[in-house]
Amino acid sequence: MSVIKKITATISACTIAACSLFSCSSRVPKDAKELKVTFFDVGKADSIVLQSDTGTVVIDCGEKGDGKKITGLLEESGRTTIDYLIITHFDKDHVGGAAKVLNSFEVKNVLTPDYEGTVDEYDKFCKVLEEKNVPRTRLTDNISFTLDDVKFTVYAPKKTSYGENDENDFSLVTKAVHYNNTLLFTGDAMEQRLDEIMDIGKCTLLKVPYHGRKLDNLGVFLSKVKPEYAVVCTSSSEFSGKMQDLLKAMKINTYATCYNGDITAVSNGASIEFTVEKGSAS
Repeated sequence: MSVIKKITATISACTIAACSLFSCSSRVPKDAKELKVTFFDVGKADSIVLQSDTGTVVIDCGEKGDGKKITGLLEESGRTTIDYLIITHFDKDHVGGAAKVLNSFEVKNVLTPDYEGTVDEYDKFCKVLEEKNVPRTRLTDNISFTLDDVKFTVYAPKKTSYGENDENDFSLVTKAVHYNNTLLFTGDAMEQRLDEIMDIGKCTLLKVPYHGRKLDNLGVFLSKVKPEYAVVCTSSSEFSGKMQDLLKAMKINTYATCYNGDITAVSNGASIEFTVEKGSAS
């Protein structure tokens, strides 16, 4: 990746600790390993890879054809397995590249919400799961797991129906706690789903839900989770001007793939360093 701009976040460990649900202020071990998160620029789609010292988690795979960005990164990193593939919901801009990823790596666990998708990309995903005999868990309850020194919790939707054409609210929400940093990934959660996770706790970095589109209760949600940083996976036409104004008014340092290209956030447990292809935080 051609890196034009490198931005380092200078936040004290105690400030970050205030943004963590599971950890109080603590000294990060000198031998702590980094957590690297890559947000790919794939238009109005989500494609995210988290890499701890030895663990790999993929959250969504973009559209059909976007899986190659994930496979390219992991091959370059020397990774041969994916510990968890999390598909937040079954819109084509989240599940589209999953078949490519499943065909390219050993995937140990797949987590999805418990409903049936309707797009062709979902059917292909299910076919490859069956062919590869990959274990899939349809979440009806929250699940937690630990990879190296990162504690993950994946939050299941609380309803079995959110109304017609409201698949977005089935989005799995993932929290990753790395010492004094908490990272929160919200898929395409809309108003009903955000209401369900209002008490999820404070975070350091938030992946903004629903590609930065206007959500009536997003301001309330932001005031609850109090992110220092926000990342928006979106296209310039989808990123609501009102949402951009809201993030700016709340003084949240915001990166967007449509303006910054691929975005990499590296947590050392006490601070987060961002590297982007272009531009800077707004």
